[in-house]
Amino acid sequence: MNRSAVTIDLGALRRNVRHLRELAAPAELWAVVKADAYGHGAAEAARVALDEGAAALCVATALEGAALRPGAPGARILVMGPLEPDDLPVARSAGLEVAVSRPELPEGLRVHLKVDTGMGRFGMTAEEARDCPRDRVVGLMTHLATADEEHPGFARTQLGRFAALRESFPGVTAHAANSAAALRFPEARLDAVRCGIALYGLSPFGGDPAEHGLEPVLSWRSYVAQTKTLAAGESTGYGRRFVADEPTRIGLVPVGYADGFRRGLTGTEVLVAGRRRRVVGTVSMDSFAVELGREHEGALVSIVGDGVLAEEHAHVLGTLNYELTCGIRTSPERATRTVVDG
Repeated sequence: MNRSAVTIDLGALRRNVRHLRELAAPAELWAVVKADAYGHGAAEAARVALDEGAAALCVATALEGAALRPGAPGARILVMGPLEPDDLPVARSAGLEVAVSRPELPEGLRVHLKVDTGMGRFGMTAEEARDCPRDRVVGLMTHLATADEEHPGFARTQLGRFAALRESFPGVTAHAANSAAALRFPEARLDAVRCGIALYGLSPFGGDPAEHGLEPVLSWRSYVAQTKTLAAGESTGYGRRFVADEPTRIGLVPVGYADGFRRGLTGTEVLVAGRRRRVVGTVSMDSFAVELGREHEGALVSIVGDGVLAEEHAHVLGTLNYELTCGIRTSPERATRTVVDG
């Protein structure tokens, strides 16, 4: 049995792409596949997204975009992150489009003017955008700071600022919506939506993705490598963070924070032979412990999938599902990665 087995379901990805395309229409769907498609595999995610009608791919770096070009020879690929001088020839050679956060536009590239409407991150001012030469401008973009939060006020303020600027760029593709905004704000969809996390069946709001018609694409499983019974007063793991009050059966799972199962996940739940069991003690680099009932050595452990949501673990960590999936290690030295198309 594999110590760390990651499965990517391209069928679920296809259905998510179709769902988001239908939701966003008539706006185009642009698939965000940066960071190895949030840990899901950029090459496969890009291929499926394009097959299902995504109109463009979005990445963070020129090298990410160039790596996708052989498998997507005719696709629009937008680099959304800042470019260093060494990135420019890479972008030109690969035929990439680039987001530009300063008024100085690089030669020989199709550019999207990135405008800061309130994110306080990369982006030029509206006045700087209006002063830019227009000959190579093919896109006008901004990014929303609070689209995933409960109160919509600031997101709508940003959209209002962007709408005012958009009037100065007739005929230029305007895009502002991330996954959260695409799902939540119809007025944010404009000409295109940039969906990342939702493509992979993860909720941008931290809840159940099924509430938005999304199916998780990634599953992560291991197994119980050894069982033992702790007597009252005995402990498991570094620091004796779990001390048994009574005789307690535990299972040792050979996955740890070196595999992406974060040290702060003590107390989260996984499935052991289909039953929810609590992670106890300190998560080690290469293993963690779970409380057991009658489950035995060799029992399947579902870390993500089979009803266990990445959002649940993210809640325990006080972070985002994005961070969790990006951190799952799928290199062959540590894991077995399987791609299915169900």
